[in-house]
Amino acid sequence: MALKKNILVIPGDGIGSEVTTWGKAVLEQIAADYGHEFSFDDALMGHVAIEATGNPLPDITLDKARQSDAILFGAVGHAMYDNDPSLKVRPEQGLLKIRKELGLYANLRPILLFDELLDASSLKPEILKGTDILFFRELTGDVYFGEKSRSDDRNWASDLMNYHRYEVERIARKAFQAAQARQKKLCSVDKANVLETSRLWREVVQEIAKEFPDVETEHMFIDNAAMQLVKNPRKFDVVLTANLFGDILTDEASQIAGSMGMLASASIGEGTGFFEPIHGSAHDIAGQNKANPLASILSAALMLEIGFGLKEEADRVTAAVDEALKQGFRTGDIANDSTPADKILGTDAMGQKVLEYLKQQVNA
Repeated sequence: MALKKNILVIPGDGIGSEVTTWGKAVLEQIAADYGHEFSFDDALMGHVAIEATGNPLPDITLDKARQSDAILFGAVGHAMYDNDPSLKVRPEQGLLKIRKELGLYANLRPILLFDELLDASSLKPEILKGTDILFFRELTGDVYFGEKSRSDDRNWASDLMNYHRYEVERIARKAFQAAQARQKKLCSVDKANVLETSRLWREVVQEIAKEFPDVETEHMFIDNAAMQLVKNPRKFDVVLTANLFGDILTDEASQIAGSMGMLASASIGEGTGFFEPIHGSAHDIAGQNKANPLASILSAALMLEIGFGLKEEADRVTAAVDEALKQGFRTGDIANDSTPADKILGTDAMGQKVLEYLKQQVNA
């Protein structure tokens, strides 16, 4: 059945506009092939929004976001803020606020390893092969949103880590439901031997686990999980964890896939979904046609599947990415010394290759 959806594109900063161009192009191609009607709008967020309006999340952007069915996002950030921690208005504030305002409490990060990229990781191929992990990172609590303090003399600082029971309950249920549809294994990561918030987390997850007796539930401390992720990543199926721990673990897991440029994510709640690559704004390569667009393209696939329930269409996008990799094409971040020079592509050429293979599926 053909769908009609309104999609907001927020390119953000740095390479954001370069990669979202191809995520959008793939969505347009899918719409044309299947008869869906996808309408697109765009908006500012991050450093570009601060430069234009003084606000990292202008009201008009938030209004458009609330009226959309899904959001395709690029990245926020700029080196000037990293070099000056005293700046009060920062690009990341826009990202945190839009997550809060839209109630995007669950961040899904699939660690999908393409066999063609086994040699792109710093880990041994025999350790990696067969890895397929789905992270559920809680997104609207923890130290990122807790009360922050700094002494008048600037020599003391505090970030309050806090969680409410309902926040843990709602993401735990989504993670267990996903585990039921996968390998029926869930690992909850915390630091319950030290942190009171983690003790609450573990208590709640244990309670929710009783609702899902068919799912094998394991609890693991964050330090051990970080080690196991590189020692034996195949042991994990669904990983459930808090905001801070999830941020760190999924960046670590990006090395399993070979590059952050390969990892997509979906932030969901009960309404509009937010789909983005996990990489940053990468201002050092912005405007140079070097960025890897595959994570944005795979984020578009997540939008199709998770946001719109279009699994067949999503699988076609993933298959087109896989075909480009099978044919030996690489962007610089996933190339190695044995990659032929004519197979190393820029952002636009890689995006075009994926579109080419997507179109070939129709004609096959």
